[in-house]
Amino acid sequence: MEGDRVAGRPVLSSLPVLLLLPLLMLRAAALHPDELFPHGESWGDQLLQEGDDESSAVVKLANPLHFYEARFSNLYVGTNGIISTQDFPRETQYVDYDFPTDFPAIAPFLADIDTSHGRGRVLYREDTSPAVLGLAARYVRAGFPRSARFTPTHAFLATWEQVGAYEEVKRGALPSGELNTFQAVLASDGSDSYALFLYPANGLQFLGTRPKESYNVQLQLPARVGFCRGEADDLKSEGPYFSLTSTEQSVKNLYQLSNLGIPGVWAFHIGSTSPLDNVRPAAVGDLSAAHSSVPLGRSFSHATALESDYNEDNLDYYDVNEEEAEYLPGEPEEALNGHSSIDVSFQSKVDTKPLEESSTLDPHTKEGTSLGEVGGPDLKGQVEPWDERETRSPAPPEVDRDSLAPSWETPPPYPENGSIQPYPDGGPVPSEMDVPPAHPEEEIVLRSYPASGHTTPLSRGTYEVGLEDNIGSNTEVFTYNAANKETCEHNHRQCSRHAFCTDYATGFCCHCQSKFYGNGKHCLPEGAPHRVNGKVSGHLHVGHTPVHFTDVDLHAYIVGNDGRAYTAISHIPQPAAQALLPLTPIGGLFGWLFALEKPGSENGFSLAGAAFTHDMEVTFYPGEETVRITQTAEGLDPENYLSIKTNIQGQVPYVSANFTAHISPYKELYHYSDSTVTSTSSRDYSLTFGAINQTWSYRIHQNITYQVCRHAPRHPSFPTTQQLNVDRVFALYNDEERVLRFAVTNQIGPVKEDSDPTPGNPCYDGSHMCDTTARCHPGTGVDYTCECASGYQGDGRNCVDENECATGFHRCGPNSVCINLPGSYRCECRSGYEFADDRHTCILITPPANPCEDGSHTCAPAGQARCVHHGGSTFSCACLPGYAGDGHQCTDVDECSENRCHPAATCYNTPGSFSCRCQPGYYGDGFQCIPDSTSSLTPCEQQQRHAQAQYAYPGARFHIPQCDEQGNFLPLQCHGSTGFCWCVDPDGHEVPGTQTPPGSTPPHCGPSPEPTQRPPTICERWRENLLEHYGGTPRDDQYVPQCDDLGHFIPLQCHGKSDFCWCVDKDGREVQGTRSQPGTTPACIPTVAPPMVRPTPRPDVTPPSVGTFLLYTQGQQIGYLPLNGTRLQKDAAKTLLSLHGSIIVGIDYDCRERMVYWTDVAGRTISRAGLELGAEPETIVNSGLISPEGLAIDHIRRTMYWTDSVLDKIESALLDGSERKVLFYTDLVNPRAIAVDPIRGNLYWTDWNREAPKIETSSLDGENRRILINTDIGLPNGLTFDPFSKLLCWADAGTKKLECTLPDGTGRRVIQNNLKYPFSIVSYADHFYHTDWRRDGVVSVNKHSGQFTDEYLPEQRSHLYGITAVYPYCPTGRK
Repeated sequence: MEGDRVAGRPVLSSLPVLLLLPLLMLRAAALHPDELFPHGESWGDQLLQEGDDESSAVVKLANPLHFYEARFSNLYVGTNGIISTQDFPRETQYVDYDFPTDFPAIAPFLADIDTSHGRGRVLYREDTSPAVLGLAARYVRAGFPRSARFTPTHAFLATWEQVGAYEEVKRGALPSGELNTFQAVLASDGSDSYALFLYPANGLQFLGTRPKESYNVQLQLPARVGFCRGEADDLKSEGPYFSLTSTEQSVKNLYQLSNLGIPGVWAFHIGSTSPLDNVRPAAVGDLSAAHSSVPLGRSFSHATALESDYNEDNLDYYDVNEEEAEYLPGEPEEALNGHSSIDVSFQSKVDTKPLEESSTLDPHTKEGTSLGEVGGPDLKGQVEPWDERETRSPAPPEVDRDSLAPSWETPPPYPENGSIQPYPDGGPVPSEMDVPPAHPEEEIVLRSYPASGHTTPLSRGTYEVGLEDNIGSNTEVFTYNAANKETCEHNHRQCSRHAFCTDYATGFCCHCQSKFYGNGKHCLPEGAPHRVNGKVSGHLHVGHTPVHFTDVDLHAYIVGNDGRAYTAISHIPQPAAQALLPLTPIGGLFGWLFALEKPGSENGFSLAGAAFTHDMEVTFYPGEETVRITQTAEGLDPENYLSIKTNIQGQVPYVSANFTAHISPYKELYHYSDSTVTSTSSRDYSLTFGAINQTWSYRIHQNITYQVCRHAPRHPSFPTTQQLNVDRVFALYNDEERVLRFAVTNQIGPVKEDSDPTPGNPCYDGSHMCDTTARCHPGTGVDYTCECASGYQGDGRNCVDENECATGFHRCGPNSVCINLPGSYRCECRSGYEFADDRHTCILITPPANPCEDGSHTCAPAGQARCVHHGGSTFSCACLPGYAGDGHQCTDVDECSENRCHPAATCYNTPGSFSCRCQPGYYGDGFQCIPDSTSSLTPCEQQQRHAQAQYAYPGARFHIPQCDEQGNFLPLQCHGSTGFCWCVDPDGHEVPGTQTPPGSTPPHCGPSPEPTQRPPTICERWRENLLEHYGGTPRDDQYVPQCDDLGHFIPLQCHGKSDFCWCVDKDGREVQGTRSQPGTTPACIPTVAPPMVRPTPRPDVTPPSVGTFLLYTQGQQIGYLPLNGTRLQKDAAKTLLSLHGSIIVGIDYDCRERMVYWTDVAGRTISRAGLELGAEPETIVNSGLISPEGLAIDHIRRTMYWTDSVLDKIESALLDGSERKVLFYTDLVNPRAIAVDPIRGNLYWTDWNREAPKIETSSLDGENRRILINTDIGLPNGLTFDPFSKLLCWADAGTKKLECTLPDGTGRRVIQNNLKYPFSIVSYADHFYHTDWRRDGVVSVNKHSGQFTDEYLPEQRSHLYGITAVYPYCPTGRK
């Protein structure tokens, strides 16, 4: 192609626009951050103040801009990725809600952004420099070729640079580090205004933010991108708006795609002096008004053919039969209403190749600037406006030879069918929908469609870029074949068990089986009744009186085959309940959800299933009180009951207690888009009392959002608008029962102006005579038949539940239990089993392999290193004291080279240890040696004097021998500091194997007892073997097992005479995570009960007195300690219950049934007993336990929770032991204490793993597990939650501290830092009470001063374990 030449360079004078614009769109490189419009304080930008919800001062523009039909001269820039023509409301009124906003908004990235503490900055300015205006012009002309004359005179720039999302402050948590950069540019020539949104590569590291509202804390809201005019002046209808994003994927595509060909750059026409109904996105289709399609199967060498031979024969639609193709109406209702949305949820790749040699294009124009500079030219130079050429279309921008070399290919035709998964019984499932075409990877397909009035083919089942609602002009459809797409093979379990899974070209979708309806992930039987359970919370102003209520019960019952919905809300305070009588939409949601469907229509559950959010805003007139209601559906429970959470906030008019509300039948129009349903209407209601009849009204705007499966094609006949007819509307409040009730009857169908006088089929209007659990099948005219719903049997007019469990028509496999439900059943695995992939077969739970136990670890030998298990197959190695290395290789440390002994002593190095001995003429322990000058004293008296001399040295903890009156060694010797005891011979030498740890029964010393016939135990045999191996006398650094009088392993074992100790089970195996360092002794619990002592008391309850008292566990008994106020009534203490053969550890109390519950580590059981005279114990859990320790009772939900420190589990069950389930079995080493907050639904527990102690929390169903405290703790034995102060407190035997924190881990403070050895703790009034192993008693501590106020030491001196407080009433709270 030849062109004019300027200064020796060719100029493109007649290259067809239809060729160059696709070239522009196929630019492969993403926008580099340096290619943003210039910004920074050196460019004159103003800096927005740091913070979470900041707004700029008003920016008064020198030249007004147009937004929609209005001119404005003021702008505001907000932290949260938004620009407006008016000051912003508080962020809570808009940042967590979807479009449209109530105020004018230009939103390049509307999300909850926080720039506090230097996390990014927001800059803005008005600009008239030629460089900026020239670049803006080039972008606009590239996206809107018909605006080639556009020459902006002024621009406004706002840049969000490296900004972060708002994050809750949590103790020890670091910021996520995800930062975003994006830019918005508004350019105007005085008549038209355009917006440019720029997103550089990797500039969007977070795609949305979590709402601050606690009831939505689990949601992740994708950022909103678009434009909103704001509410209309008459307040009767919302203004026009335009939305670009709806999902996280569509947000991600902002920097990967473009509507003008440069990834990350988006252009929009936002205002004009000419009529502009709505924002208009850039589109290549603007060039093709005279042509229906751009043929894509051509290379650059065919440019002339494009120019001269273009006609209708070149149309390149999809190769499908005309009857099977879907078409998009030319004027959808949303487009007429001014509401638009573009979903950019797709991915595409562009294959760029070198420009073919046959190309005759010269990539330069008169200005000599390449098109590659459109993405980011050198703004230091002058940017000149483009030339205008006398061609059929405006002259295109220049082409850079190196940056533009696309490869175009024609897409293959549709496949005939999708790949559909079979039904569970193996039978084939007919295809319900067509399947979109699959295109090879790295292929992009561009299409232009005819102007309005022509039918437009759609890519069935693929994501689309363009106008779902057909805004103004033609659109482009980008189709793709996603790599590594998700398929039914690996994801079919996401479908309901009453659904089948179908694979499509871009992914999979779920579809309900015949006789069921829903969205595929949630399916319910047709014709069956349904139930809804939920909670309602609110903060209302009734008139001017504030009213609060939290988690009151909501129940609804729906008769599915005639559209009746009954709703009851309990225990709302009377003023609020009376004022809410007119708000039937609270229960009306269930009417829309389960409405009776007319032919061709679908109710809400068929679309949204059981996971959606319903937002309502109601404005009352004439007072203009406004209330906002949010209802969040959270899925189906095991009995197929819908769970829903309702929150009500705002102001409602006061309604007198004597008035009743009356609402006439009404109709509502619901408008449907991709994943949103909206409705706006006005409603009158009457308040009557006697002869008084007052008429009021309110305006209601509803927005329902849910997730749709985008991979399946849409049904072509589904209406964009449906009409809900609501009859028999009732609202009633019963003051005696404190129940607010709503009742509505609902039908959904097509929009009709007037009711049809001809009678309809009874199946459609609910006048049939079928049973409430039957489906109604319409016949001709008014004929119909009845068929019992799935799970019921009968003739259709009378149906009864079919007990699948009794008849055997169920699919529960071995090791499972079938539980019958109305119309259905469910399978539950027996204890120790879990469901296999088919969700019917139960398989044995296999605990994860522990390399430290099975020997597959790579640590050094056990005598040199220890293996620490971290869950799963992960572990770490650490050398033992006396060795050095990485844990895999450990070498002995020669302590003698470090001169640790006294100069008058000799050092002896041994593997992993050393010893010091004083030289002849000196006495001492080798670390301190004193000249011997006491020859007249006995050996015992000499050693006693020498040891006493050692106390002159700081930190000395030497044993002082005990001598009798003659100066001989006492047979029993005990260490005064550590509590260890042992036997000695007449020379003072320790008798091997007699040492006992602190708190245990001292050994029997003296003359040997008569030999018994009892065979030696494992402990005794091991001890004898080691003593023989050591030559009869072990060194101080050698380990000898410690056994009690009966030959059982003592729970606490220590290495020689060192302070390195650990816990063992009854077989002598070390309990993982219990090995301690010197200075901290682990809290070991025995697992073998002491021998029975006769006579034994009856194992029944000695009833306590009335009032508040403490119950504590001590070995085989439960003790009773009453309180006088907060003082301990020690003289009234007694034994409540004796259980010989037990070791009772955990204890808690059910205040509703006056029952005490406890755990028994010897019997491996959980039991309970009432507190009445003669009550006997009842075992409620007797299997699947090894060492149950902590126990907590939820008196509201009638549930108990416990820890097992050997199985490393946390489990729950109802208070009778039924419905048992495992909440956690991973990342636990030594779980011990557990506490519950039944009012707020939180669970807390401690794990005293010596390597990584922690306190964790979760919800009561095991969700949202997280670490609460894992710093500055050592051995957190005791844990308690105070329901009155709402503080979580714990007693730590490692740090010796009693500390408290708020439930979220903040506000941590120390109450007492000098505890002895606490085990369990409970809170009552202004005191804490804890059991202590050093004192072997109960100690009280004042909450406010932290002072010890009292202690009680039982007559029987042995360890006390659990402790709980028994109130004469239950703490405040509702279920």
